[in-house]
Amino acid sequence: MAKQISQTYGNALFELAVEENNLDQMMQEAVFIKQCLEENEDLVKVLNHPKIPKDEKITLLETVFKGQISEEMSGFLAILLEKDRQGGIFGIFDYFMHCAREYKKIGELYVTSAVTLSSAQKEQIEARVLELTSYVSLEVKYDVDESLIGGLVLRINDRVVDSSIKTRLANMTKSLL
Repeated sequence: MAKQISQTYGNALFELAVEENNLDQMMQEAVFIKQCLEENEDLVKVLNHPKIPKDEKITLLETVFKGQISEEMSGFLAILLEKDRQGGIFGIFDYFMHCAREYKKIGELYVTSAVTLSSAQKEQIEARVLELTSYVSLEVKYDVDESLIGGLVLRINDRVVDSSIKTRLANMTKSLL
């Protein structure tokens, strides 16, 4: 249910941003709002408190973000509060960002390696992934997991390429048994 809510509202925000031709601005505002809420737990508690009237919550958000976000985003937040969907705001913004990245052909790549990669290796990986996909650019997150022993694990959307020695050893063990 929460996933469906995130998709419904995230899609609505995405369509609004495309329709108003201000996708980049809305993306920046979503990141800004999400960051503000992550840093201020008290504000999140107030927004989720059942005994505080919705109109007071809306006024609070308008005051907090006045001059920092567009009227469209402010109106969107007001709708979330009126419909009691403020608890799913992080999921909604995540889904919105996913839709916006796909629209702009920006891939989100997660690379896990056994050792820290050099900048040349990182460039090679990014260039190869761009060759093999329809993306024009990538947002890459690198991680080191020594338990892989060697090789890489690449994840982009729902596709995973696991060339780690750990997985190869596990597959060999299964086939031998």
